[in-house]
Amino acid sequence: MSDVHRILEQQVYIRGANRPFGELTPDDARSRADELRAAVGWGPTARVAPVAQAWRELSLALARAGAATVAELDPDVLVGLAPRLWVTLPG
Repeated sequence: MSDVHRILEQQVYIRGANRPFGELTPDDARSRADELRAAVGWGPTARVAPVAQAWRELSLALARAGAATVAELDPDVLVGLAPRLWVTLPG
């Protein structure tokens, strides 16, 4: 299975259910970014900030591409963002 296919099939809990990452919409990405940004504080929760920023970048990438779902994005964008989103494990 290719990296891109694995990324697109990875389950993400959003809207009350596990969904394949490739099916997420721009609204999903924005809401996840907002949710994570609201959780950022000091101490251990400060580590959430880069993940929130990555979700914001995903929402912007979706808007720039005019994409209805993550699956419509360029594969290079997906491979670059997936670890920063924690859709796949970093490293």
